[in-house]
Amino acid sequence: QVQLVESGGGLVQPGGSLRLSCAASGSIFSIYTMGWYRQAPGKQRELVAAITSGGITNYADSVKGRFTISRDNAKNTVYLQMNSLKPEDTAVYYCNADIRGGSHWYDRANYWGQGTQVTVSS
Repeated sequence: QVQLVESGGGLVQPGGSLRLSCAASGSIFSIYTMGWYRQAPGKQRELVAAITSGGITNYADSVKGRFTISRDNAKNTVYLQMNSLKPEDTAVYYCNADIRGGSHWYDRANYWGQGTQVTVSS
């Protein structure tokens, strides 16, 4: 069984920074794309940033230039460095990963973390 566990959320003032981490554990053969999503109260969950196994990144327009996604394949971990935080960034942030958990090509599924709260407020 594969699990994703996020950490690093919290309360920060506007303009501040936070670094989120998400570690995958369990039966893992390989990890393809990993990403971060967020969901604010009353809103749909949206993609914040994603990174492929080859290091190609994609960001939501609202966070470009402020957030940086990275990964450490040896640790099965993805990070989200969030700088210049705004109140609009307040949301529950969820880690997502496309993981192959077995020796066959079809042993592949999408997994979600439990979410970590990020609150940007003065």
